[in-house]
Formats: sequence, structure tokens, C-alpha cells
Amino acid sequence: MPEATHVASGKVREIYALDDDRLLLVASDRISTFDVILPTEIPDKGRVLTGLSGFWFALLQSIVPNHMLAIRDDARSMECRRLEMLPIECVVRGYLAGSGWKDYQATGATSGHVLPEGLRESDRLPAPIFTPATKAQTGHDENISREQAAELVGRERLAEVERVAISLYKTAAEHAATRGIIIADTKFELGLDPDGRLVLGDEALTPDSSRFWPADAYEPGRPQDSFDKQFVRDYCERTGWDKTAPGPELPEDVVMHTRSKYIEAFERLTTIPFESYLESPSVVLG
Repeated sequence: MPEATHVASGKVREIYALDDDRLLLVASDRISTFDVILPTEIPDKGRVLTGLSGFWFALLQSIVPNHMLAIRDDARSMECRRLEMLPIECVVRGYLAGSGWKDYQATGATSGHVLPEGLRESDRLPAPIFTPATKAQTGHDENISREQAAELVGRERLAEVERVAISLYKTAAEHAATRGIIIADTKFELGLDPDGRLVLGDEALTPDSSRFWPADAYEPGRPQDSFDKQFVRDYCERTGWDKTAPGPELPEDVVMHTRSKYIEAFERLTTIPFESYLESPSVVLG
């Protein structure tokens, strides 16, 4: 890309500057668990992330603007507006899983939300809750209270972020439910444009940033089958890995099962054959 200047590398994405106003986000096939990039890639994973993000950006743009300008023909690169990103992860939980479940077991609460007694793992919450987290440059993100988040972004801005994030989650969850998928929780990244307006950035509602569960197999009281990278997390947990770099190599069956789950999530949520997206990436934009 002679017109682009490499400016940063993330766990999954390479970020290039196109000019003063635009970035190019290139989604690789890397996969990370517990904030460690694994040595084995998942074929086509980056294309799934870019295509699904584009689909959701188009579907949800009436709630909040997003940074997407175009998806390039390689199906893994997205041209985006530059934003000043907020220093928090905007997590919304509709079900009790992951770190939220661990917090609840220890304290009966998560991120300052006191939850009803007697909830089981994977139970649906009475209403979706906003549970912000830190953005760790190294190591793991950590859940924080809304009061701590307000210290980072301001109380008025946080109220807007919480309202927008929950609205995005509810709308997406309703759509996913019609496709037989439960969105248990998800993470949004929001930023500000030059005029100080809130804008949805990074990626949205992908298997990397969300827990997708098949609705027909949902059974609270246990971990759920998933369309996300939980399958890789579970494998890594079984190896006895200490969750520090380097991560374990993934066997071929784990790689191909994970790839198939990512593609199945893409096709269920968009109703677009994955091959059709590869031939014409703009098809996800409606």
C-alpha cells in the first residue's frame, strides 16, 4: 500500500494512515486469548471481522454515527475516519458469563451493579447492564465501576456512552435473536470526532468482541456452546497454559472448527453467503 503509512499494530489489526483524516484498518487472521496473540492463525478470520463490522455499522448508524468510510476489495481492509478514542472499553452484558460471572460469584455484583441472588452461570439478566473496563496497554483489561469510568471520561459523557451502548446492544440482540443467535455480551469502542460528537469505532459485534450463543442449545447453569473464540479459550485452558506469552499452538481441528464457527456466525447474522461477501464486500452495507 504505497499510499499508506503504518502507524500501529493491535492484537488483530494493522493500522495505516491514509491522510490526516483517514485511517486504513487491516484485519489479520491473528487470534488472541487472555490478551495474548497465539502463534496459529485462523484462515479468513480477518475477513469475517471486517464484513460483520461493516454489516453492523450500516444497521446501527441511526443510533450513533460510526467511523466506516468503505470496505476495500480484499474484504479485510476498512477505510475509516480518524477519531479520538475514549480510554474505556464499553461492555454491555445481557447474560451472566465470563468475567461478569466471576465477579458475581465473588461479590454478588459486577462493575458496581448489585445483581439478584441465586443467579446461575449464563442466566439472562433482568435488563442489560453497562460494565466498563480499562483499556490495558499490556496485560488484561479490568472491569471498573461507572464511578471510575466517569473519572476517565467525565460524568456527562459517560451517561451518553452508557445510553448509546445499551441501545446498540438491544437493537443488535433483537436482530440476532431473529437469526437464532443470543448475544450474551459485547464490547464497543467509542470515540469523538473533531466536533466532539460520539462515534462508534474499531469493530462492532464480531466473534472477537462478543459472546454469540446458539439459541436452540441455550441452557443456563453451565457454559454455552458458542460462535466466538470461546472454543479457542477453552482449548487453551485445557492445556494448562499460564496465560502469558507465548501462547500455545492450535491443532488443525481447533483451527478449522473455529473458522467454521466464525463463518457460520457471519452467514447467520447477515443472511449473506460468505463467498458472496468475498466476491463483493460492499454487499454487507445494504
